[in-house]
Amino acid sequence: MASLLHLYRHAADAFARLIPDAALLLLARLGIAVVFFLSGRTKVEGVLTITDSAYELFRTEYALPLISPVFAAHLATYSEHLFPILLVLGLFTRLAAAALLGMTAVIEIFVYPDAWPTHLSWAALLLLLLARGGGRWSLDHLLGRGAARRPS
Repeated sequence: MASLLHLYRHAADAFARLIPDAALLLLARLGIAVVFFLSGRTKVEGVLTITDSAYELFRTEYALPLISPVFAAHLATYSEHLFPILLVLGLFTRLAAAALLGMTAVIEIFVYPDAWPTHLSWAALLLLLLARGGGRWSLDHLLGRGAARRPS
């Protein structure tokens, strides 16, 4: 049993050395950015012309309390384009992650409450980015904004 535990620890240490945190944070940024960006692309034609069908979705299926469907369509569509681009670049990573985490919460609470397993996976990636930032392979790091703020 002790040799099995030793083997497990050795493998865990090897993976920790082989897979840098910068790579994990980059994959988290890219993985969640794709989800939101592709969703945003379904709502537009051309570069950023919101489609009639997107407005209809916000009037019916995506209807939110206290926000007009037209405003919600614009806010969601532009957010689904801007914040993923920032995540891919690793620029203002924490701000972009916080915005998309807020959007995830709104979707979970008001639109698709039964989709919590999907939203939980999104939230996990976004919380990681919120806590750790974009990592060493980001513009935040290059510009000196990316140091993870960890408690002492």
